[in-house]
Amino acid sequence: MRVRVGIVRTFAAGAAVLLALTVILRIADAAPPTKPGPPHPAPAPRGYARNVQSWHAAPPGKAQPRSDAGRALLSLRGLNTAEYVELSPLGDQGSFTDLEMDRLSRFAREPQSGMTHPLHPRLVDLLYRVQTHFDAAELRMLSGYRSPRAGKASNHGRGRAIDLVVPGHTDEDVARFVRDQGFVGVGVYPTSGFVHVDVRDKSYFWVDASGPGRKNRERGILHDVAQHADSRALGRGDKPVEPYGVDLDVEHAASRFDASAPDPDEDDMTEADGT
Repeated sequence: MRVRVGIVRTFAAGAAVLLALTVILRIADAAPPTKPGPPHPAPAPRGYARNVQSWHAAPPGKAQPRSDAGRALLSLRGLNTAEYVELSPLGDQGSFTDLEMDRLSRFAREPQSGMTHPLHPRLVDLLYRVQTHFDAAELRMLSGYRSPRAGKASNHGRGRAIDLVVPGHTDEDVARFVRDQGFVGVGVYPTSGFVHVDVRDKSYFWVDASGPGRKNRERGILHDVAQHADSRALGRGDKPVEPYGVDLDVEHAASRFDASAPDPDEDDMTEADGT
């Protein structure tokens, strides 16, 4: 009798488990399929994070170099060329001779092609203010001039932009200082590990989380801050850089000869190029 009761109880427990599993499976079948989430940004290449960390490391015990007269110099190091240049300004706010500007243009050339373009004096003075403000031993340049591409707008192709790192300081600290200057473009690239800086006739700020060699993921930010920065610059007597002229636009000229040029991987297109 006891054996029969045990068998019955075991059978009942098994039936309850099967019933519960059946209900769970029916609920799962009835539930609507989940939609896949947005794709995650592609990670940076292996070892790239270490490179970014080394770019931002400040030389121990070094400050901004100075001339024999005690004036701070503009010093830059090319991360893609390992070249170094020091320029002596004419005044405390910058301003450089034509000879020094030529030296800097050669330094900021496109490494792959060797092509150069004159850098805008306002950009060079801005770089000088950045280095002086942070008392940095040097500015480290990732990209200066880049050959223009047909139908695409980039301040790099007009000598008005540079991608840089200020060793010893975060990219956000650098971006915050440059944004306050007025009539500038400032893009922060947290994954790629640098700040894009340019001069333009209307400030524009953005963040781009794309990794190196990946499609841009630009997002405009701080539009009100940009307007206020330009207003304050006007109050100080600053003027926006001149707009592009069609005849002077090297990118427009290039498009007439290379209509099949591929899309560039630029970081300051559309509204961000100041056009």
